[in-house]
Amino acid sequence: MVALAVLVLLAVAFDVTNGFHDSSNSVAAPVATRAMRPAVAVGVAAVFTILGPILAGTAVADTVGGLITVGTANTLAILLASLIAAVTWNLVTWWWGLPSSSSHALVGGLVGAGVVVSGLGAVQWGGFDGWRPIGVAGVLVALAVSPLLGGLAGWIGELAVRRSLRRARRGVTSSILRGEWVTSAALAFAHGTNDAQKTMGLITLALVATGTIPSFVVPMWVKLVCAVALTLGTALGGWRIVRTLGRGIYRIRPLDGFMSQASSALVIGGSAALGAPVSTTHVVASSVVGVGAQRRWRHVRWAVVREIGLAWVVTLPACAGMGASVALVERMFL
Repeated sequence: MVALAVLVLLAVAFDVTNGFHDSSNSVAAPVATRAMRPAVAVGVAAVFTILGPILAGTAVADTVGGLITVGTANTLAILLASLIAAVTWNLVTWWWGLPSSSSHALVGGLVGAGVVVSGLGAVQWGGFDGWRPIGVAGVLVALAVSPLLGGLAGWIGELAVRRSLRRARRGVTSSILRGEWVTSAALAFAHGTNDAQKTMGLITLALVATGTIPSFVVPMWVKLVCAVALTLGTALGGWRIVRTLGRGIYRIRPLDGFMSQASSALVIGGSAALGAPVSTTHVVASSVVGVGAQRRWRHVRWAVVREIGLAWVVTLPACAGMGASVALVERMFL
């Protein structure tokens, strides 16, 4: 039971660091465009991030919970190693102010630790069951495709709205700022349905492995703890990422913020409905790039985009290596 308690605490710590990165996405645009004060934006994000996993089912948690299949002792060892790797990576990239993918970090840690502890057979490599991703391969496809969809949705949405409002009066800006309240809430809700469920899946898997619960059904207390931890991360340390997303990539205006949030919420919410665990950071950052590129290609700070892209590429193999290293240490001393 001590190992289980440590694992739950690590999972909560991961969600807090995930909040440094991903919950910040739902408050970056309204804060940058002054649609909301920071404290109000965090409050809205808190409420709807908590509502997401409670109201929207557990399809993503089911997918994450099926990434590894091993015995009880090995399950806890793999989960502990993967969470240590993911938390470490999230803290390092947060300190640098880089919106890297917590999803990549978690999947990389799981794969690296799983292979070291129980061999290649411990990892469910999978693919797709219809539209639903199964195993690591399906998750990686979802992680790769979702940023492209986010960028495309941002570009198309910005183009369509700008054309429809080209004869609008200046007073329309106040309506757009009010609209950001809606899109920020929608993005926070979608974020809760996707990102909170990743850790929910890991905790539930550990509860099943230790016999604490009889089957893979996410308890309500797990949903609440994970959602609250995500929101706490935003309040404590998300502002480094807010500055990168709100001003570092492209200095967004009210219409840009509205469209980037709306397109991101659509992609992330749709992915959650399919059980596809995607990166909120990837999708939101890509939508900001799409919106900025549609308005003024040369105004996008491509040097910052390249830094973020490098962090995305490096995250999965780096965390796989860290997860494997931690698992080796566990085998030596535990």
